[in-house]
Amino acid sequence: MTDASRHADSPATQRFSVVVVGAGPAGLTVGCVLRAAGVDCLVLETETREFVERRPRAGVIEEPAVRGLERRGLAGNLLERAQRHTACEFRFDGERHRFAYQELTGRRHWVYPQQFLVTDLVREYADVRGGAIRFGVRDVRPHGPDGDRPSVSYVCPESGRREVVACEFVAGCDGARGVTRSAVAERARVARHDYGIGWLALLAEAPPSADCVLFGCHPDGFAGQMPRSPEVTRYYLQCPPGDDPGNWPHERVWTELRRRLGAAGAEPLTEGRLIEKRVLDMHDYVTEPMAFGRLFLAGDAAHLVAPIAAKGLNLALYDAFALGDALADRLLKGDGTGLEGYSASCLRRVWDYQEFSQWLSELYHGSAAGDPFRAGTTLARLRRLFSSPAAAAAFAERYLGTAERY
Repeated sequence: MTDASRHADSPATQRFSVVVVGAGPAGLTVGCVLRAAGVDCLVLETETREFVERRPRAGVIEEPAVRGLERRGLAGNLLERAQRHTACEFRFDGERHRFAYQELTGRRHWVYPQQFLVTDLVREYADVRGGAIRFGVRDVRPHGPDGDRPSVSYVCPESGRREVVACEFVAGCDGARGVTRSAVAERARVARHDYGIGWLALLAEAPPSADCVLFGCHPDGFAGQMPRSPEVTRYYLQCPPGDDPGNWPHERVWTELRRRLGAAGAEPLTEGRLIEKRVLDMHDYVTEPMAFGRLFLAGDAAHLVAPIAAKGLNLALYDAFALGDALADRLLKGDGTGLEGYSASCLRRVWDYQEFSQWLSELYHGSAAGDPFRAGTTLARLRRLFSSPAAAAAFAERYLGTAERY
């Protein structure tokens, strides 16, 4: 018996129906869903509120995810401030190829930086819906998730004392390196995939150079432009995995972006100060199952999908919708159907998105593989997107998300 579980009946023990570990998009969305249903919950976060509200991350949100947020009263600022994208542009073989996906599907992408969404969710959960949240906690530990009386303990940053929280369920939403995933590591099956490439992720203080996302499929390596706001643009450059960002000074970055995104008739790139440079090694993993007794994983705590297809934030939101609704049904109605099917239903979608990410990686990177056969088949695949209506429709559906109604 752990120290935490031994003292679960102590008068000093806090009690909440659900403890949510992690205040990212998944954890905060679960918390907001539970508070809207009248369920008492506690969110624990190791970073400060200021940090999570400013941390730059993904920004492309699928329409089903936006509608899921809207139905739960969580999309007010997003609907007002987000950019709507209806097309993307591929650049290959020295030419521009615009892909108008809204014309094919009726759907669009929404561009809303993750830190803005997290700021909205923190405010909604803590300030509007009165949810309990502790920032800056240390050494979080889940206890007894397989029993009927789980708990979570943490060290209070002010007092330095270990606090114990008794609960009925734990939502593990604390990311790839979080403690909830580690707590079940010996029982989980983890499937991993390494693409063997890196992306130099850049933020530039510069307006976007086109009105949509750009994908440069070039023999020297992939390049991408992802607008974030009228003043800031996200760029990616393919590079060796583990590369040092210091190897990419300002002039080299912009020279490579100009070459890899160059195409006939394209406007010149608008340069600006680089305010972020980091190398992302492209890899994926999936943890199975996503449920361990009364501990449920969501978002990056359960699965990581490389940013190749911009699916990570969306998967986190779909997990959170499903988990929040299922926990509320179990706690308020005694209906455990949603929790029983949570892992299986989420994993079907996760694997679908992983497969698309792998397919899209070949489209982006095949031209730079150093293999003439792969380069040739990649070019054939790219051309087919703009010559076959069936291929275009299939790509658009997967690119925009295959999630059901949320």
